[in-house]
Formats: sequence, structure tokens, C-alpha cells
Amino acid sequence: MIRSSYSNIVREAQDASAALFDRDGNVVAQAELIPMQLGPMSEIFRACAAVHPVHTLKEGDFYINNDPYGGGQHLQDVFIYSPIFFEGTLVGFAGTTAHHLDLGGGNPGLTPDAVDVHAEGIIFPPSVYNYQRDWCDGPLERLVAANIRVPSQTIGDFYAQFAANSIGAERIKQLCGKYGASMIARVMTELVDYSERRFRAALQAIPDGTYYGEAHVDDDGLTPDPLTVRAAVTIAGDTISVDYTGTVGQVRRNLNCPWASTISATLSAVKSALTSPDIPFNEGVKKPIRITAPKGTLVNPNYPAPVRARMLTAYRCFNAVLKALAHVVPDRVIADGNDSTDVTSIAYLDGDRYRVYLEVFGGGYGAGPRLDGCHAVDSPLSNCTNTPVEATDMDFEHFRIVGYGLIPDSCGHGRRRGGLGFFRSFEILKDGVNLAIYADRFRLAPAGLLGGTEATRARCEIERGGKIISLPSKGRVDLFAGDILTLYTAGGGGYGPPAEREPALIAKDVAEGIITEATAMSFYGRTG
Repeated sequence: MIRSSYSNIVREAQDASAALFDRDGNVVAQAELIPMQLGPMSEIFRACAAVHPVHTLKEGDFYINNDPYGGGQHLQDVFIYSPIFFEGTLVGFAGTTAHHLDLGGGNPGLTPDAVDVHAEGIIFPPSVYNYQRDWCDGPLERLVAANIRVPSQTIGDFYAQFAANSIGAERIKQLCGKYGASMIARVMTELVDYSERRFRAALQAIPDGTYYGEAHVDDDGLTPDPLTVRAAVTIAGDTISVDYTGTVGQVRRNLNCPWASTISATLSAVKSALTSPDIPFNEGVKKPIRITAPKGTLVNPNYPAPVRARMLTAYRCFNAVLKALAHVVPDRVIADGNDSTDVTSIAYLDGDRYRVYLEVFGGGYGAGPRLDGCHAVDSPLSNCTNTPVEATDMDFEHFRIVGYGLIPDSCGHGRRRGGLGFFRSFEILKDGVNLAIYADRFRLAPAGLLGGTEATRARCEIERGGKIISLPSKGRVDLFAGDILTLYTAGGGGYGPPAEREPALIAKDVAEGIITEATAMSFYGRTG
């Protein structure tokens, strides 16, 4: 899918995922790409199957869903599932999702001030269509193309999804031809059972009890008040439950986290902290987990609340669960990192053609019990790569990148230090450029853990005519030729007391320019 895609957000940032399912829609295997997209893929599938049962499908049909209130996440992540038939019998499904650059809505790229989900783009309710009849220059493809700003890229990415599903289906058919469909079905079941057995065994090694954690989104973009996400994590034998009672109510801006996204963020935190990395993430890992949250809250909103920036809240679910688990398994969790999708859209109407650049920026990783945090990488739920400067130079003429680098001293300190954030600077080359952004960590810094210190906060600013204009973390603004737009992302928090850091590691950080001598003296009392 990535190799055949058209947009920079899929081709370069790799904001896309794929999975294989059994005939009932259970995830059997999935790509190691975007945890946020992969966790609820079976739930999104079941929303389609509830409307159009699997036994009604025929060759060439496909499910499609991006409805946040119909099992989906946010509108830009469109899930497509293609049935796999072998000798006339349904044996499974190939499924993909991609973040689509533009699906309409009130503003190119993204609409940070959307009043409801309808202002954020086209909604595909859980549906079934036929590829040859409805898509290949058919009515569905023409309808979608007529309602988006960059059809050459968005439609191309849809074709990449269909191509990937086709490849997945062919591989399963080859296995069925070699080993028999019944054997492949048994192997699928055993893979799921294997993950469940190993995860339940891991849970039994953790003391029973209920543990609490909370995290905070900076604000909702309208008021300065932080938004609290609370998690109660209960271990009981070989099961675990996570309850978000006590989380704030849904908000008017697009930070609301639809239920599928809350599930995904929770699963990611539990899987990464409590299981071995060699346990396959499939339907079996999900069976011992129960997740609940009151309706009408930030993590389980009611229709038609806008949800585009749901990742900011999803990260606070991730953080809250890890903070709860830190009470019982402190050696398996990490400090806060940038943990935000600092999404930036720089769009321009060039005659009758829109040019939309969109990227998801990461920052510093939180430190853990054994390792320092990584510098300038996307955060755990997103896991996107950066878009190379060469790629933006080829694709866009309304800006150019003039600065890109690490931010010294942006990490938190401790026995293990956090990772550095980074900056990226854009020179605007045309008047009438539209900037839209949603981000976090502008007000509340990533916290350290178990005695570690917090990291620096993120910020965004415009240099215009020698003056610096500070921008809020959520909003949109017009840019003009000559403006220099710079986004600074947050670093990662430290882990453990700074007094316990080895002198050799302090000296190495100073020598490599990660921290300055003044910072080393301030936090560690020495430079080596």
C-alpha cells in the first residue's frame, strides 16, 4: 500500500496499516505500523458485518467504514475490508486503512474549529459496495472525487488500499492451495489462542488490585482549562479492566475521542507494558481486556461531536494507563514523551488546484527504567516516519523547509534522560497560504516518572517582518510570502532521580550536544 500510494502522508509518513482476518472478522495478523489504527480493526469490521452479514458477500464486494459513531475512528482513517474466497468459500478478509489527505470538510487538510463531525469531511457509514460496479470509475469513486480537494492523491490512495487488499487475498489463497482451506482456518484459530494463553499467563504474574492514573490535555482550544482523563486499571487473575469514569465531559472542539480510538489507545498501553514483544497482537490479546467509559465523556462522546484531533485525547488515555501501571510494574513503563500528534497542514489554492501538505510530527520519547528516551521520533500510538525535505521540495511550491534539527536541553532528566524534541521551519513562498494545526504539550510539559524531571514544552511561532507571533496549539491562520513558520515539539520526561545517573552518560550527553554544560551542572551537579 505504501509503495503504491500517492500522498506524502501515506507514501512518506506511512500513516497506513494492514491486517488479515479470519472469516468472522477476528484479527489474525497485522502490520507493525500504526498502533492507533490497528487495535480496533475487528470492531470496525463488525460494525459493517452487523449491517451487511458476511454470508451475503460475493466476489468483488468490500466493506468500507470511517464513521466515528458507527464503529470507526476519525473520518480521515478509512477502513476497507475485502473478503477472500477460495474455491467459492469465504476463508477470511484482507483489511487496510489509510489516513486520507483530504476528505472535504470546512478547511483544506483539517478543520480545527469544526462544530460537529459533519464539518470534518465525508462520512462512509458501515457499508458494502462492489469494486468493479461502484468504484472503478463508478458512482462511488465519482462521488468521492467530487467532494474532495485533492482527488489525484486521495483517489490514488484508495486504489493503493484496494491493491494491498488484493495482494493479501492472493497470499491467503496461495496458502489455501498449498495446505488446504481447513488447515489455514485451524492455524488462524491457533494463532489467536496462542496470544491469549500467553497474555493471560503474563497477567497472572502481576499482583491483583486496582491502580489509578490520570493525564491532561492542555485545553480544548477555546478555554485555558486542562482536560483530565482518569483511568482505573484493575488486575484480577488472568483478566484486566480499564475504567475511565471521572474523565471530563465531551467538548465543543475536535478533541473528542470516539470509542474505537479509546479502545485502541488502551490496548496499546496494556500490550506494550504487560506483554512480551514476541506475543503477536491479534484478537487473542484483546480477550482478557475489558474497557469501559461513561457516554458523553471526552473518551466516549455522543454524536455529533467533532473528533478529528482525537489522538490528543487518545494519548492521554495511553499516559493515564501507564501511570496507573507504574504503581505495580514500575520497571515496565516509561515517562511521558511528546505523546501528541502535532498535525500541521499547509495548504494553497493554486488556480483551480489545491496543494495540501500535511504531516504528523513527533518529538522526544519518555525515558524508561533501562534506556534513555529516543530523540525526534513519532509518538507511540502514531509511529509515522518523517517526510524527507527532498519529497516536500518535489511536491510543493508554496513553501520550502529552511530549518530542521534537534533542540538541545529539551529532554527531561533522571537516572535515564528523555529524548530531545525537534524543530522544523518553513519559509512561505506565496500569499494566501492556509495553516491549520492541532497539537498539545504547549501548556503542560511531559512529566517525568519516579523522580525524573519534566521535559520542555512544545510551541509554534511565525516570524513576520522581524517580529515573532506565537500561535496557539489548536487553530488556523493565513500565512504570507516571507513568513517563517517554525514548530518546536516537546521532549521526553526523565525516569528516576537525576542523582543516580552515571557520570559517563552525563559526559557523553554534553560531548554530543544533547545537553549544555550549564544544564548538566543544574540537574546533575557535574558535567561528567
